[in-house]
Amino acid sequence: MRILLIHNYYQQAGGEGLVFKAESELLQSLGHTVVHYTLHNDQIAPENPLTTASKMLWNRQVYQAICDLVKKEKIQIAHFHNTFPLISPAAYYAARAAGAAVIQTLHNYRLLCPNALFLRDGKPCEDCLGKTIPWPGVVHKCYRDNLIASGAVATLLTTHRLMKTWRCHVDTYIALTAFAKEKLIQGGIPESKIKIKPNFIHPDPGYQPEPGKYALFVGRLSVEKGIDTLLAAWSKIGSDLPLKIIGNGPLDSAVAEAAIKTPGVEWLGRCPIEVVYQYMKAAQFLVFPSNWYEGLPRTIIESFAVGTPVLASDIGTMRHLITPGHSGWHFKAGRSDDLARVVQQLSHRQSASSEIRKTTRQTYENHYSAMKNYERLISIYRSALTASA
Repeated sequence: MRILLIHNYYQQAGGEGLVFKAESELLQSLGHTVVHYTLHNDQIAPENPLTTASKMLWNRQVYQAICDLVKKEKIQIAHFHNTFPLISPAAYYAARAAGAAVIQTLHNYRLLCPNALFLRDGKPCEDCLGKTIPWPGVVHKCYRDNLIASGAVATLLTTHRLMKTWRCHVDTYIALTAFAKEKLIQGGIPESKIKIKPNFIHPDPGYQPEPGKYALFVGRLSVEKGIDTLLAAWSKIGSDLPLKIIGNGPLDSAVAEAAIKTPGVEWLGRCPIEVVYQYMKAAQFLVFPSNWYEGLPRTIIESFAVGTPVLASDIGTMRHLITPGHSGWHFKAGRSDDLARVVQQLSHRQSASSEIRKTTRQTYENHYSAMKNYERLISIYRSALTASA
């Protein structure tokens, strides 16, 4: 196939960029012709805010560039990862006008929520879900805590809902999880247009069959990630089961204090991915206490890949990702007492750990390996070509 991959990079590198790169390399390695069209938010700084807002709504230069590129390269599939804010939905219209099928991977909830996360004040928020005009997001200044910027994003969402861009000018949406698909349907995206395809981990970090004797947290140290819940739980658990924490963020000082005052808690800071994998392989389980819906946390599928089960909060995506007793367990979101209870139960189940590591690894092999992902992606491409025709 001849595929155009389109992505608007953020100023701070994130998971979307990694997925864009990984899918591109996978498709090229298996014989497909892959062309890239990218813009970067570093281009925003010198511009007038009104110019940026105008481009966010409809970027005429991008429309022409995409149209020309699809025709020149004889593109069959135009696969978008992010159009916000510079590429704009105008690129969908251009790709379709030039004859390509249009696919959009939704890494977040951008089409349904002004801040794209369903998150406000560190907790899940669905106030804008299903509203043609997402006015609560403006009132609460949900985008960058700025009234004008939030209004601009709300205008983008409202305009393209009224133009039926999301319903009529994208052939297929890729949702990362069943939970995300549910939210998209609630937000007005036709169910028939939504396919589920998770991200993948490549290269395979390798399976560790034998469990370790500590719990591990890997991620951003922030309120929405449940760090306060994690630390409160370990103030009860202490050295009964050591906890290693990898990452940094706004709650660095709280974690540093806990590492000094709470027996068994060790903060390792930010580590290279190779080091993270070493700690992950040797952990009895990964703790994922997030307080919000998440997209598809890379940390969880990395843990599956090495065979380490996951103890996660029972909210949003985590309910679908983790099968209790097969790839991990759940606790009640935001409840440090329940987290402590489950951890203390698990710390006495060392004999059963080797078996659940096998089934956890199988979860990776069945759903999150490169080749499984490729098979699903090509199936989606073929379906989109049929739909667009």
